[in-house]
Amino acid sequence: MDEPIVNRVANSVLVTLDLEELYPSGPRKYIDISPWLHEGLVLREKDFRAQLAKHDWSQYQDCFVAMHCDSDAIIPGWAYMLIATHLQPFARITHVGSLQSLETAILEQLVLTLDVSDYKGVPVIIKGCSDKEIPDNVYVQLTQKIQGVAKSVMYGEACSSVPLYKKR
Repeated sequence: MDEPIVNRVANSVLVTLDLEELYPSGPRKYIDISPWLHEGLVLREKDFRAQLAKHDWSQYQDCFVAMHCDSDAIIPGWAYMLIATHLQPFARITHVGSLQSLETAILEQLVLTLDVSDYKGVPVIIKGCSDKEIPDNVYVQLTQKIQGVAKSVMYGEACSSVPLYKKR
């Protein structure tokens, strides 16, 4: 009865991978391009280029930027590409879509560039509970990437994890 309580989780070789800890901080900004269109609906190339030329792009320094047209205008692909050329010196990530889809793109980029060498041959728990909403697709991509190197992959918390993969 006098034996000390041992924290087996803390003493185990389990490695917890928490996407929230890796989540990049920085401002997120949204650009609605409809004000740069004639009557919010028609893209006139000369006028559009003039609007881009007078816009202050430095406000996007070190930002994650989503761009979209909030009106029902049909926007040619080159328009977003042109905007991206203006954002390139400033923005960390430029994305066509909503702020929500920008967050998904940020996380997908994070998983894509994640160095998984620290997880080689060890059991990994992908932490599931976080304050940030992480899309299921990002967890799937992370699982596939970790599975290639880890001894085993689990989801959840060390005290109550769901086994997903175990190397044979």
